[in-house]
Parts: sequence; C-alpha cells; structure tokens
Amino acid sequence: MKYKKKIINVFKPRFRSNEILNDLQKIFKSGWTGIGNKTVIFEKEWEKYSGLKNSLFLNSATAGLHVAVDVLKLANNWNSKTEIITTPISFVSTSHCILYAGLKPVFCDIDDTGTLDPKKILNLINKNTKAIIFVGLGGSMGNLNKISSICKRKNLKLILDGAHMSGSFDTRKKHVGQESDIAIFSFQAVKNLPTADAGIINFKNTSYYNLAKQLSWCGISKNTFEREFKKNIKLQTWEYDVPYLGYKYNGNSVMALIAKISLKYLDKDNDIRRKISKIYEKKLKKNKKIFIVPHSKGSSRHLFSILVENRKRLINYLKRHNINPGVHYKSILEFSFYKKNKFKSSRDMSVSKKFSNNIVSLPLHTFLELKDINKICKLINGIT
Repeated sequence: MKYKKKIINVFKPRFRSNEILNDLQKIFKSGWTGIGNKTVIFEKEWEKYSGLKNSLFLNSATAGLHVAVDVLKLANNWNSKTEIITTPISFVSTSHCILYAGLKPVFCDIDDTGTLDPKKILNLINKNTKAIIFVGLGGSMGNLNKISSICKRKNLKLILDGAHMSGSFDTRKKHVGQESDIAIFSFQAVKNLPTADAGIINFKNTSYYNLAKQLSWCGISKNTFEREFKKNIKLQTWEYDVPYLGYKYNGNSVMALIAKISLKYLDKDNDIRRKISKIYEKKLKKNKKIFIVPHSKGSSRHLFSILVENRKRLINYLKRHNINPGVHYKSILEFSFYKKNKFKSSRDMSVSKKFSNNIVSLPLHTFLELKDINKICKLINGIT
C-alpha cells in the first residue's frame, strides 16, 4: 500500500460534527429549516457574545456588505455621485458592494498592517465622500480607531468589513464593531466561525436594521417566520406589502445551527490560532528577507501573512513539499474589470502594490501540529 503524504493547506475548518448532526435532526423533524427559529436564536447569541446590537443573520458577508451600502444610500438619499473610500487589498466583495448600489468606490493606500492608511484617507475626502469601508485584514484592527475618529470629525459613515474579524477584540477587550455604524462578519466555510456559508450584519441605528430586514427578504414587509407565528388572528398575518426592491439574502436555520455551535468554540479556536502565530513569529523573526505583517493584540488571527520578494518561487517551493499557502490578496485594482473602469485612488499606492505583489498567507488553522509549523518555517528560512 502506497503511503499518502500529508498535505498542509492554508485553511482547514474545524466542525463539531457530532453536535451539529444531533441538532440537525431536531430541525429536520420540526420541518422548519428557513428563516426564523434558529436564525433568531443565533442572532441573540451573537449579540450576547459580541456586545453588538441589531443583528441580522444573512446567507453571506457579501450580502451583508451590499445591504449595508444600500441601507445607507436609501436612508440618507445618496446619489450616483456618492463616493465611498475603501482598500484595494481585500476580497472583491468589498468594492463590488459599492458598485451594486450604483455608487463610486475610491481606493486608498494601506499601511504596513495591510489596512487603510488614515493619513492617505484625508487626501481623498471631498464633498461627495459619504462613508469609509474599513477591512480588518486577517483579523487585525490596524488604525481603525484613527479612522473612526476621522469619520466622526468629517461626518462620514463607518462600515466595518469584519469578514476576518469574528472574535477580534480591541484594547478595551471589547469585540470589534462597537465603533462602526454598520459591521459585517463572515461565517463562510474557512472563516474562524465556520458554517457552509453565512454572515451577520449589525447596526447601531435600529431604523437601519428594520430597513435591512426588509431589503434582505425581497423588500417584503414581513418574512415568513413572522407571518407564520404571529398569534393574533386580527393581524391578518397572511397579508404583507413590498415597499422596496429587495434581495433574497436571508440566512437559514441550518446554517444558523452550525454557526451557534461554532460560536461556542470561537474563543478557544482563536487562542490556538494566536499561539500558532507566536510560534511562526519566533521562528521567522530573524529572517531579514521577509516582512511579517503585524497584527493588533486582540486580532482573531484569521491570517498569518508575510511579504517576500520572489513570491512565485516560494509558493512553488512550498507546494513541492506538500504545503499549500495562499495569497490574501492581489490588489482589486489589478483585475480587468477594475483596470478597465479606472476608479479613483490615492496618488501613492506603493504599499498596496507591494502587498499585492509579495504577500503570502501561511497555513493557519487548529489542525496544525508543531512539526508542521517547524517544517514550514525551516523551508521558508532555507529558501529566502
């Protein structure tokens, strides 16, 4: 029998399958797998854990980003000239959502944390600027506090793209998102709080939340769960209105159940990720040919990233040794759609270009063993 070599992937989610399967049987027996029931329970559990308000469980963080921008557009009468500042070092959903709403993305350069540079943001703000989308790359807060201060001073809305930030805490040990008007988190399969695919959005403003509930359910005034379980017959619960052109973005009870169980283990799993990151840092810090992307103290450590001059050479070398790293991210501005449309950006995008050309994400998940980390670091130190 041929021995199968171990493959070390950049991500490997941990599911508590016995707990999940046991509770899934109850859902299937109930006959209610859609919106409501478990989604409502998870929203409350998330609020208790995070300290954030007005939670809405959705089918993805991408849906949450789109809803966030659309809510702000409708509530504040923004028009097609409205600009939203964001980063090019992110997954494309971050900027796509601005375009979905018919608004203009403006790309700002980053600092060495991989997140928005507050000094360069100031140079981009004008009368059409209405919001900033901050992306917590890999779970790090970067200079979020400074950017929050800019938003308050300039009367801008702050949207937190916290796709990597489930379980990230600030220096006051408060979960990230408290400083934002709207915060979005991803529970996609390889994220720190994994499901098959889901996300959640939180609002400071309750009226924004009420609008988002309708937009995420086809613009309908009452979802099926609310119509089904309202007990007062005089309310005519079968009746509803459609005041908005909405979307089919609601989450379902199957994903909410998986999310609820994953939430129980989030802090424990994130602690493991932080310990792995410290080992990486210790073993790689003497290597002068790489730059370790720094993280804020309470980061969820969704990513451990380095910058290296010859990325292609390193990735190919690691792959030959059964290690599959990742790239998070190639600059959004390098994709053909964004090149063709020539969106506005900082005059100096040098740090973003450096990250885009040189960043490598090393394997980081709870299945990694010390021997795996030692192997990865030995290979990196040997070739760079």
